[in-house]
Amino acid sequence: MQTPISVNEKKIFIQWFLNQYQLKKRESVWILNYLINHDDILEHIHFVREAKLCPRSIIISSECSKEVPFRFYKNHIVTTDAEKSFHDIRLNREEDLFIEVHFKNDRQNAMYVSVLEENPFIPKEHTITPQDEQVANDILRFVLYEYKMKRIKELIDKALDERNSSEFLRLSQELSKLEAMQSQT
Repeated sequence: MQTPISVNEKKIFIQWFLNQYQLKKRESVWILNYLINHDDILEHIHFVREAKLCPRSIIISSECSKEVPFRFYKNHIVTTDAEKSFHDIRLNREEDLFIEVHFKNDRQNAMYVSVLEENPFIPKEHTITPQDEQVANDILRFVLYEYKMKRIKELIDKALDERNSSEFLRLSQELSKLEAMQSQT
């Protein structure tokens, strides 16, 4: 179970975001500033990924993002009109609103991650199970092994063509180590 994000933490993030990034749509700045000044609304704000899957959500992007500038989703209706979303926020203060922001390196940003919540509207079949993760890791290890094997064999062929015995011996040992490591897994 995730700990709820406080109104103050959301305010700090929004202020930081507004100070750090130029937004693609100026109305996005107005909406975020409005939220900062209304604690009762901020209580119902949730920062999530994949906000488009939520019944009521906004996607906001900075200039440094390749994502859409602004989207407002409400019950399968999508609009780029920020004024409509502003009025909806103002009139439905106690309704949950999910927000996704896009900016450079947003996936690795500690400030953003600190306010992110799990999106309850992501279908269960889209979640990764530990078994899925293990299979993906196994595939990745195998593909990496195959690539390294191919590369070393190419370098061995090159060393043979150039009659470079020391490089041939070094690469042969590397190949043997790689094969031994693969047989242990």
